[in-house]
Amino acid sequence: MATTPLAIENEFRAILAPDSIRGATAAEAVCGVQPRLVLEPVNEQQLADVVRLANDANLAVIPRGGSTKLSWGNTPTRADIILSTARLDKIIEHAWADLTISVEAGCTIHKLQSALAQHGQRLALDPLWPAQATIGGILSTNDSGSLRLRFGALRDLIIGVTLALPDGTLASSGGKVVKNVAGYDLPKLVTGALGTLAVITRAVFRLHPLPRNAKTLSICGCNLEETQRLILAVQDSKLAHTALQARIAQDAEPVVDILFEGTEAGIAAQESQLRELVRPATAAEAPSTVWNASQELWDSANSAPVAVIKITTLPASIARTVETVRRAAGSRNAHWKLTMQATGIGWLRLDAKLENLHAVLSDLRFEIEHASGSLAAFHHPADMQSMDAWGTPGDALPLMRAVKKQFDPKNTLNPGRFLAGI
Repeated sequence: MATTPLAIENEFRAILAPDSIRGATAAEAVCGVQPRLVLEPVNEQQLADVVRLANDANLAVIPRGGSTKLSWGNTPTRADIILSTARLDKIIEHAWADLTISVEAGCTIHKLQSALAQHGQRLALDPLWPAQATIGGILSTNDSGSLRLRFGALRDLIIGVTLALPDGTLASSGGKVVKNVAGYDLPKLVTGALGTLAVITRAVFRLHPLPRNAKTLSICGCNLEETQRLILAVQDSKLAHTALQARIAQDAEPVVDILFEGTEAGIAAQESQLRELVRPATAAEAPSTVWNASQELWDSANSAPVAVIKITTLPASIARTVETVRRAAGSRNAHWKLTMQATGIGWLRLDAKLENLHAVLSDLRFEIEHASGSLAAFHHPADMQSMDAWGTPGDALPLMRAVKKQFDPKNTLNPGRFLAGI
């Protein structure tokens, strides 16, 4: 039987400063499960020590960064302690000549990008809510954004990581240089693992130069089938675009956005080629705010019967997937809006009566998974009928369970929150 948090509170206080431990408030419940304590260590060793104590006492630990994605995933089976990385927010080393940076897990994306910009560099990703989202949080949820098209996913950008394992070990893997082949590939393993294997304490990334100029163009005048052909044509062309997305809403003409970066002359040449490629559709300059379209789908999501879901499909199946959404939503009188990246990763918002939302999500998941895609339900009303956030696990599930058992045999970290209750 698990020890109550208060029974070992004095042991936590022996490690942490007085202002680093407090009771959890009702607002800090995780998917309706109320933790007892919030711990805020100030360095990696403190964090590792409190994880070890919690693990020894059979207490469930919920790692927390900026809380922007704390509701993602399934409801935890237990939630005794919230382990905050808010005070682990330092930029440890910026090797600007080598285009690498080492940063603590609690550092926000905005803080990191502001520091890098002073040297004309950036971490080439654009996750949701960058002002609050932390390095540890975006790694755990594998949230990269539209720049993924050009620069790759987080697993392509991370080159080193330090982790606090449940037994209190601080383990490091990777290095400070872009090419490193020594050891296990822990950086890629923990990216997207939702904090179920270890607590990320720091990460090392490869960087890219900031572009001299940037220009966004929006393409209008296409129906859904033409939008699909346009996306594939742009992807198959010699255009060196940085991002490409489609914004599609119920009863509205699709709009395709494309981002060019580089010199003024280079962008002008790219724009000229694009205009020839998309005819008879038209391309017009657009504000950079169009790249906030995915984040805007979350606006007011907590104040109405709304579901926000992440879907994946093959790039060549975007139109078919949108038709599936249109059909499923229409059958249940649900209003929908979708932002789809050219990679086949999209965010979908569904507004419907409470009794219809679950049915729409279930229908959509069946159809999309049947077409070899996926649907992850990351937000829905608390009083909606329960459903698994992740969907049907693939044939990798036995391996994933084995990895979980190897890293976290007592199921201390984020228990039950990941795929199939891992």
